[in-house]
Amino acid sequence: MDGEHYALSGVERERERLPPIYNSSAPAAFGRGAKQPFPSLGSFISTLSQRREAGGRGVAGGMTGTLSGTLSGTLSGTLSGTQWLRHGRELPPICSDVRQKHRLSIDTLPPEVKAPFPSDPILPPRTKTTKEFQEDMERAVQSGDWREVREFYLTTFDSFIEINAAFKREANGSFNTIDDSGVNAKFVNAVYDALLSTPQDIQKSVLKGIINSLLREWKGPRTKDDLRAYFILVQNPQYSSTSTYVIYAHLLRQIAALSEADHHFLVHWLKKLSARRFRQPVERLLQFISTRLFPAEPDELPPLAKCSWWIPSATKVLGLFNAANSVSSAPIMPFTDFYNITLEHIDFMEEYRTWQNYGNSNRFSFCQFPFILSTVVKKAIIQKDSEQQMISQARQSLVSKVSRRQRVDMNLLFLNIKVRRAQLLSDSLDELTRKRCDLKKKLRVTFVGEAGLDMGGLTKEWFLLLVRQIFHTDYGMFTYMRDSRCHWFSSWKCDNYSEFQLVGTLMGLAVYNSIALDIHFPLYCYRKLLTPPTVPCDQNAPVGMATATLDDLQQIMPELAHGLGELLSYEGNVEEDFYLMFQVFQEEMGVVKSHNLKPGGDKIPVTKHNRKEYVQLYIDFLLNKSICKQFAAFYHGFHSVCASDALMLLRPEEVEMLVCGIPELDMSALQKAAQYEGYGKTETTVRCFWDVVLAFPLELQKKLLHFATGSDRVPVGGMADLNFKISKIDVPTDWLPISHTCFNQICLPPYRTQEGVKAETHHRVLIGISFCET
Repeated sequence: MDGEHYALSGVERERERLPPIYNSSAPAAFGRGAKQPFPSLGSFISTLSQRREAGGRGVAGGMTGTLSGTLSGTLSGTLSGTQWLRHGRELPPICSDVRQKHRLSIDTLPPEVKAPFPSDPILPPRTKTTKEFQEDMERAVQSGDWREVREFYLTTFDSFIEINAAFKREANGSFNTIDDSGVNAKFVNAVYDALLSTPQDIQKSVLKGIINSLLREWKGPRTKDDLRAYFILVQNPQYSSTSTYVIYAHLLRQIAALSEADHHFLVHWLKKLSARRFRQPVERLLQFISTRLFPAEPDELPPLAKCSWWIPSATKVLGLFNAANSVSSAPIMPFTDFYNITLEHIDFMEEYRTWQNYGNSNRFSFCQFPFILSTVVKKAIIQKDSEQQMISQARQSLVSKVSRRQRVDMNLLFLNIKVRRAQLLSDSLDELTRKRCDLKKKLRVTFVGEAGLDMGGLTKEWFLLLVRQIFHTDYGMFTYMRDSRCHWFSSWKCDNYSEFQLVGTLMGLAVYNSIALDIHFPLYCYRKLLTPPTVPCDQNAPVGMATATLDDLQQIMPELAHGLGELLSYEGNVEEDFYLMFQVFQEEMGVVKSHNLKPGGDKIPVTKHNRKEYVQLYIDFLLNKSICKQFAAFYHGFHSVCASDALMLLRPEEVEMLVCGIPELDMSALQKAAQYEGYGKTETTVRCFWDVVLAFPLELQKKLLHFATGSDRVPVGGMADLNFKISKIDVPTDWLPISHTCFNQICLPPYRTQEGVKAETHHRVLIGISFCET
């Protein structure tokens, strides 16, 4: 089952594999190349049209931990009594070694685990259909006689055997594949949809039945019917109430303790749920974790010390849903919907230190499951980790000076970059190369011959001008792909790749110093940047060689990807109609050069039988091999600054957000977060200013944001993180607005009319900003 490898705790994963189930990991003078270095298969498409017109993926022990205690009479009041909570056997470690390199997959399990499951027991016959159940419900609602419905619920949820008898499509069918759980999903949905509208005694009878089911321990191995029961029970909507959390916690504990092979099946069954049915248990799990961390009433849940396994169990089960979302052909829900915003209010640095210090142990940390941590949390961890490294670097420099009895210069605390505007690129490269040992210090930029103290604004301007110059097509380092509107690495060969290392270092410094860059790389570039996630000890080891697919090529060269896709689906004679060999042609400095995709490729024709290999080699050559030296320099430049355990928590999409910020602008959010100095938020000037800004088209809003902050990108934390301020300046009303990009501040004269604000603000944005860099 290619591409279905995963580990339940998340671990340092081989990011080049498809697809990652758990996004978790552990601590651990340039040439001017050709502007269009990549060939196109547009000819394939035209040839195709002409030809067509012419003719034509276990075994588990007993329950770990029991829900002991007896129920006296019926369940009265709430179901969260601590009398049901007893100390059972401890769960095995909630995660395996977070530092391991290879993840367990169903294909690598030992034979005894992959052996067929024992035969399912004979189930009692149950013949009720979805339609019959719905008719029973309608009669009960109309007549008030719930006896038949009560009997159904009481019987169905009393045991795993009864659950299977009711919901399996064929009572005694095997259904031992990952592709088909054998569950009648329509019937399950109907039963659960009706449950919360039934009388309270019926709902309590269901919970009683679930308790009975969970109390039973199996002497032998689990069967697929047991897995089916867990799969059905985890969808129960009753767990939205805190009164059911004790029962829910034990269900989650048992699911979390299942074997790797059991989880493999559950993951693939979960991914078959509809988007709505999939999202509901995910939201219940997130709410369960949040409520356990911050209960509304201190006494509504058992003491945290007595149920410390609740959160680890819930997080691990949430990981199964995240795994299912990842292996689905298209994500069922955005990965950001797995974020738990509540975790922004915990001591996440303590979680981070636990993760660093107790990798393979029973010490649970949310960092073992980074899919649950929002980008805001990850950014904060990276920033605090960066600050600690900055302090460490500065302290070392200071101690070194003192030990040699040298005069201490406070400049030692900073990475001081001095550049001339006329030689911006060469000066920046020389400075960063000469001060590579200071890269983890706080960045401070000085433009030679210009007065000014860098409080953040000069640094932003340095990044802006440098990126603009590096990515200019005249330099040939990067090619702008018009169809995909992104930049890609030029494959032109040279003897010095230091400029590519400079770009990587700039991106690392931007992340390190929390500055968003206007860079347009495809997502695949960030996946390569995390392949491997930590720099290999062997400096000669290949880096950035991520597995590339047709979808990855589509991000960069959509026309070429379309042509290759047509080649793969062509039904005619591939060899005669296309006359292709296992080689690729590229233009370098006006000279067309050929490259064999495999030894002797120029003599191996592409046929219907080997075209998949040809396409894969073609894609790998374009996105990996042809730019391996360029990207290796870029990779090492980035990691020379950002190499830290914190970075390993990120998905490629999150790295992109940290580097580039959020492109979407919400000026209403900026208005809500804005601070004022000399003005009140209800004063005429302020109100008119926002009326004008909110009415601006997107491009003008970006220009205004760039004018006030030095960037048109929004930081990961949103507009509130900008600390945007509007200040009053006592100058004539015919003055233009003034900005202080170091402090994200815009100063407004006391305009009295909307027309004045509109005219002057519009004028400043469109004209004044054009000259602010000179």
